[in-house]
Amino acid sequence: MIGCLPFPRRLRLSPAFTGFALAILVLPGLSTLVEAHDTWVQTNTNVIRSGDAVHIDLMLGNHGNEHRDFKLASKTTLDGATLKVLAPSGKGFDLKDRLTDVGYTPKEGFWSARFAATEPGLYLVEHSRDSVVNHGSPARSIKSGKTFFVVSKSLDKIPQEHPGFDKVLGHPLEIVPDANTVTPMGPDVPIRVKILFQGKPLKEARVSFIPRGTTLADGFDTNFERTTNDNGRCYFLPKEGNYYLVVVHHKTDEKGSDYDSTTYSATLTVFVPEICPCCGE
Repeated sequence: MIGCLPFPRRLRLSPAFTGFALAILVLPGLSTLVEAHDTWVQTNTNVIRSGDAVHIDLMLGNHGNEHRDFKLASKTTLDGATLKVLAPSGKGFDLKDRLTDVGYTPKEGFWSARFAATEPGLYLVEHSRDSVVNHGSPARSIKSGKTFFVVSKSLDKIPQEHPGFDKVLGHPLEIVPDANTVTPMGPDVPIRVKILFQGKPLKEARVSFIPRGTTLADGFDTNFERTTNDNGRCYFLPKEGNYYLVVVHHKTDEKGSDYDSTTYSATLTVFVPEICPCCGE
């Protein structure tokens, strides 16, 4: 892929030529190249008090290109994208028209929205995007992303039980938590997930649990990657507080009138605090 090819080591390029080459990568005709990457959603905190606001960010990273980190690659376009919040009551809020551009240039930074909540309980943030990309041969790219946060009447006494974490949204490729990712949560609390493809468990899928600030090893990183069992399940045990990006990919030969294959990606962002918000340990 053009955006990831290094220049030959022995070729010396002038600063002017280098700038020209970089500019080519973001020409409108080639802008779909970055859409091979993964999108994810995250919040600035995992627990807020009733009536307070949380900031929800829509990010784009390198993971679709097998880059092994939590770094931003560019800023996704909003064409064909959705961003919603589902309240504990089941009521949905569309955040797409609330998004603000956090970046100086069209491909820099990310999107962010402010959301105030009063109803106590577990909130689900969901994102999806469906587009056709072209990096060698046209392919349909179907993405989904999730994260959760809790609204509590008091930050001193946060309930532990919050139903709704295992809600299936029906994304073609979907990460469904097998345990609440907010309460209880902390180091040594397993992040348990189930991977569904077209509503059925996806076995032998590689699932990456990427801590922010860590680059995974090439190939299969046994420290941060797991393979799903016959029931589509796996888990990871975080050892420190951090943001963790859970990522899974799947590719098929499904064809359409304007694409030759279909790639799927799903993400789940989990904030692991150093101290559990409901247990205090």
